[in-house]
Amino acid sequence: MIDKRLARKVFGIVVFLSAWLVPALAFAEEAAAAGDASWQVAVGKAVAAGLAMGLSALAAGYAQAKIGSAGAGALAERPELPIWIIVLQALPEIIVLLGFVSAIMING
Repeated sequence: MIDKRLARKVFGIVVFLSAWLVPALAFAEEAAAAGDASWQVAVGKAVAAGLAMGLSALAAGYAQAKIGSAGAGALAERPELPIWIIVLQALPEIIVLLGFVSAIMING
């Protein structure tokens, strides 16, 4: 019987690769159907836009996790700080917005 950790890793790798390959193949088919020889550019743009959006979202999630845990500890000691914690919690969302704008600029 296969180990559960190994099965989880294999499943994660399959999901990751399919999330990368399916859009690339879709763009390749679309460009090939249109008779465009530069389908590699379309695929490159799609991958770059996905990386811009995905990595910025991951970075913002990591930052919000760290800020949230530190904010919970600060609120336990000083209950007059909730507005500052909310402001600090909202700041990493700018990272996601910048990644979204970058993805739009790459595709545009």
